[in-house]
Amino acid sequence: MTRAQGAQSQTTATRPRGRTNAKPGWVAFVGSGPGDPGLLTVRAADLIREADIVITEGAEHPALVRMLLGLPEGSEGGPELVDGGFGEDGQPLTHAARAKVVVRQAKRGGRVVRLMTGDPFVYASGPEEAAACAKAGLGFEIVPGVSAAAAVPAYAGIPLTTKDHREVTVVTAGDGAGHRVDWSRYADANTLVLLSAVNSIADIAKALVAAGRDPETPVAMTRTGTTTDQQTVTSTLEHIAADARASRMAPPAVTVIGDVVAMRDALSWFETKPLFGWRILVPRTKEQAGSLSARLRGFGGVPEEVPTISVEPPRNPLQMDKAVRGLVEGRYEWIAFTSVNAVKAVREKFEEYGLDARAFSGLKIAAVGDKTAAAIAEWGLRADLTPSGEQSAAGLLEDWPEYDELLDPINRVFLPRADIATENLVAGLIDLGWECDDVTAYRTVRAAPPPAPVRDAIKSGKFDAVVFTSSSTVRNLVGIAGKPHPSTVIAVIGPATAKTAEEHGLRVDVLASKPDVDALVDALADFGAARRAELVEGGQPVTKPSERKPSSRKLRAKRGG
Repeated sequence: MTRAQGAQSQTTATRPRGRTNAKPGWVAFVGSGPGDPGLLTVRAADLIREADIVITEGAEHPALVRMLLGLPEGSEGGPELVDGGFGEDGQPLTHAARAKVVVRQAKRGGRVVRLMTGDPFVYASGPEEAAACAKAGLGFEIVPGVSAAAAVPAYAGIPLTTKDHREVTVVTAGDGAGHRVDWSRYADANTLVLLSAVNSIADIAKALVAAGRDPETPVAMTRTGTTTDQQTVTSTLEHIAADARASRMAPPAVTVIGDVVAMRDALSWFETKPLFGWRILVPRTKEQAGSLSARLRGFGGVPEEVPTISVEPPRNPLQMDKAVRGLVEGRYEWIAFTSVNAVKAVREKFEEYGLDARAFSGLKIAAVGDKTAAAIAEWGLRADLTPSGEQSAAGLLEDWPEYDELLDPINRVFLPRADIATENLVAGLIDLGWECDDVTAYRTVRAAPPPAPVRDAIKSGKFDAVVFTSSSTVRNLVGIAGKPHPSTVIAVIGPATAKTAEEHGLRVDVLASKPDVDALVDALADFGAARRAELVEGGQPVTKPSERKPSSRKLRAKRGG
């Protein structure tokens, strides 16, 4: 996609909100930081959520706005997006042209956010655009952002100052500025930070050495810093140009020159995360993927959610209607929730009848695990029984009390669950003396196939790992997209899911220590950390599973148990 096409897609992806005259002719110049959306300030996020118009700059800004507003890609709604970085011909706008765009949009009224990469007042066009607003009599405010000059070295594990290094000099070499700078002025700089110096680093290094800087001075160049595409090359002033070329360094990049670079060996924390840069397939229902994906990101992974299951209402709702009426009338002693989806299904049925949590008065509630108990708590209820051991139907049965006709006035259990759930829990409850109303609360059906590029990535090994959280996700993924490539690391939540994966011809690499999403991600992270340590110990470059042939993979032991 060209930048011109990108500009067109930005303006058609959303529709403008209703105009407000609360602050006519008012602009907030907001710094979005260097790339990691987690570095956005609280004030910046609040302004973007309230904006009528957002004037973007970077290609990543539309996605950032959608993320903050919880809007899926391609959906309508949210603020109007206007490209303030590039013209209709796809060419970058000058500072003066950008200022005209801002003034024109501000005069339309409403709340305008001018979203700018990094900090609006640090090597950006913020001063010129704000001056144009002032000249036009338009109100504005400045919301600082995290500058790449500080953030990128920090994410590379390079402190700009220490107790022995107290001075920092920042110079931009972009737009040909590097050829106009008298680099001899900076030959003695304690720590020198260069912005946009990839294309001119050879000339800069040569000039600094000619001015007396030691050729062995440590240098680090980091591209696309603070993102999971981050890459850092460490070298010396004498060799950085050749090493950057060999590593195919490309803008945007930040270069640090000085003794502080040597501290990266001990302080590198971001690029050494156990799943750093791994593209990880998350085949779950869309509603359930959020917490798992967030945890994967914490370990440096890049989750890609591909729904394989669609949760639908039961074909015949009369069974659920009858059970809910029986619950209200006191027919049950217990209700047992075996999934978050079951909680959601019962809650939706309650709302349909105009009921609330008070209908559970006198009823005992069981939850199969912590996540289900948390969903119950969000309803204002507390689970009376959760497994003390394994969080599963079997674990729940281990702690379930036998029916006692003296202690239990009612001997019936309401079990709302999926249409494909196993019968083990029902059989176990009957063995304990309980009668069980096994009710289909929802259906799990196979989702539509993912787009062709995703299917190709699955089958050709472009994903580094896939995490399976149930047997149905295995069956459905293989059914709609095909088997993952042998080079892809297969992580499963429990023995039953592992068995299903193996039945479908998949080699299981990672088995969670217990059937829990957090434990599954932790086990995958342990696998990634062990794999990284083995490569480092063997003197090999640290690569991702998708970058190596299956035959060269050495780690095959199941981890997490």
